[in-house]
Amino acid sequence: MPCARLGRSAVEITRLGLGSAPLGGLFEPVSDADAEATIERAWALGIRYFDTAPLYGYGLAEQRLGRFLRTKPRDSFVLSTKVGRLLRRIRGDDPRPDRLYKGTPPERAVFDFSHDAVLRSVEESLERLDLDRVDILYIHDPDEHYEAALKGAFPALERLRREKVVGAIGAGMNQHEMLARFAAAAPFDGFLLAGRYTLLDQGALQDLFPVCAERGMGIVLGGVYNSGILADPRAGATFDYREASADLLARAQRLKVLCREHGIELKAAAIQFALAHSVVTGAVLGARAPAEIEESVTLAAQPIPVGFWHALRRQSLVDPRTPLPGVNA
Repeated sequence: MPCARLGRSAVEITRLGLGSAPLGGLFEPVSDADAEATIERAWALGIRYFDTAPLYGYGLAEQRLGRFLRTKPRDSFVLSTKVGRLLRRIRGDDPRPDRLYKGTPPERAVFDFSHDAVLRSVEESLERLDLDRVDILYIHDPDEHYEAALKGAFPALERLRREKVVGAIGAGMNQHEMLARFAAAAPFDGFLLAGRYTLLDQGALQDLFPVCAERGMGIVLGGVYNSGILADPRAGATFDYREASADLLARAQRLKVLCREHGIELKAAAIQFALAHSVVTGAVLGARAPAEIEESVTLAAQPIPVGFWHALRRQSLVDPRTPLPGVNA
């Protein structure tokens, strides 16, 4: 599988990675056997980049990835995890702040972007993973904590990179605006951006992608299906985990019709569109079953006629600044 370097770091990832939020029981529980089979299938298909976080299943995703990856030579894969939330045991009636993850340990996630909390979070993640280092470390969802992330978490990440506990550092968010501010303010290696560079949303072209190109930073994309609408744009489909508006649904359905006219799958177009920008290092694709990751790898390689991309631009379905495979801007 093709690889690419994350920004100016020494870390190379496969252009497709396995996202582990579903393996942590996102929306519905996943058995240990299904999780293991999914990771094994990803490995067999050539995927060597695995993304996780303490939040995903309140530690369950890290544990499941760790059980598999510790059986492999350490230099044969790349692992990213995240900081910004500490896991703490639930006691009595102490509620979790969300109910997104099912079948998980009795833990809750507490935001903390301080220097000491970052070091503690990494130590706890390494223990769950049963590994001695992390390849990429992202500050996770600091939407309401910009100053704490920049003044507390970032110096800790720099220290860990300097000490070679981590190979590359960045931030992972569902918005491009704050990531652009981070890119301008500090020497990160790259960013994990979810849902903001897709066939339906090219907002990152406004600010994040230009500053990353200028400063030599890479982008890993998540959420290339915008949580479902670009997988199956039927009535009731979700965009960013909420029911899509009528306008978004209509645009997604136009995309599906165009794909059908060119004999391709909408999901294939969604993946390949995301990977076509020069600042994009790779994309992480979530899966909860072997068939799901197998489908994603197959679709990423599905031949797409250049006429489809020309039609996409001609019908003004994407931002005119968007680079498309085989099409000059």
